[in-house]
Amino acid sequence: MSLSFGVTVLPDPPPSRLVELLQLAESHGFEYGWTYDSHLLWQESFPLLTLAAQATSTMKLGHCVTNPGTREPTVLASGYATLHDISEGRMVMGIGRGDSARRTIGQQPVKVAEFERRLAMIKDFMNGRPVTWNDKDLELKWVRPELPEIPMWVAGYGPKALAVAGRVGDGVIIQLADPVIVKWIMDTARESAVEAGRDPDALQCIVCAPSHISDDMVEARDQVRWFPAMVSNHVMDLIERYGFESNIPKELTEFVRARKFYDYEEHSRVGAKHGEFVTDEICDRFCVLGTPEQAAAKLKELEAVGVDQFNIYLMTEGQEDTLGAYGRDIIPELAEVAK
Repeated sequence: MSLSFGVTVLPDPPPSRLVELLQLAESHGFEYGWTYDSHLLWQESFPLLTLAAQATSTMKLGHCVTNPGTREPTVLASGYATLHDISEGRMVMGIGRGDSARRTIGQQPVKVAEFERRLAMIKDFMNGRPVTWNDKDLELKWVRPELPEIPMWVAGYGPKALAVAGRVGDGVIIQLADPVIVKWIMDTARESAVEAGRDPDALQCIVCAPSHISDDMVEARDQVRWFPAMVSNHVMDLIERYGFESNIPKELTEFVRARKFYDYEEHSRVGAKHGEFVTDEICDRFCVLGTPEQAAAKLKELEAVGVDQFNIYLMTEGQEDTLGAYGRDIIPELAEVAK
């Protein structure tokens, strides 16, 4: 099976821009359209996904990622089931413990044990199966049984969150494009899948990262320094729990030693000052940069370690150019290789 492609568009105003970019991506062969879910930093994303569902025809849609903390779990499940109905079965859920959506309103990420409990309920409930929640028997009886199952992909970096992905999720969302780290993350999640009696090979892998297609590597790296800085938020949580000396790969942890601060007002923004500590080498490892040929080569490396989907974080400049380069040069080449 060939590598599939997705794109994540920020829910920035005006809403028409997200719809426009997702329509363009669909026309270029992208199979998945994602958006963030951080209601303070950007617009409320559920209405935007509704607009996207009405404006596209084949693209699967969802959050990369939502969380079961700011979103009450039964409401989140019902929202997805409703969008699944509207889109005629095209919803996919990406979900994590909550970073910017929670920290910006003074809350911490959902604790791992509670995260797992909520995910198990959401997965059944949004797909029309009865659940017991808060000592109540609940069921969304209006869910259409003829529609396909809504899959749940779980975001995580550390062993405990990845264990949840292995036990509960249909796949893992990984926010970086370093093949060494990707392999460690998937091996960790699949170990937990085996322990839970699940098929480890059924666990899918989605890699999310910015991609800037240019023969000017200086410009390309400057477009994406914000991204490893964003990843560093999650890595700092791991360091707090496990320290620098642990089984977590040094390729993931060492770069944060130079980090000084993080400003959520510049979250996922090109030129963010908190990204100044990020080196060229980290940009190259965590992102997909360069000419179409260089990008395709990196994507083949990712595919070789078991990546099923590459999801472009489309927060760089030249968004139409990026989508065009993928549709014209990169997606066809990867599809040809898979034949």
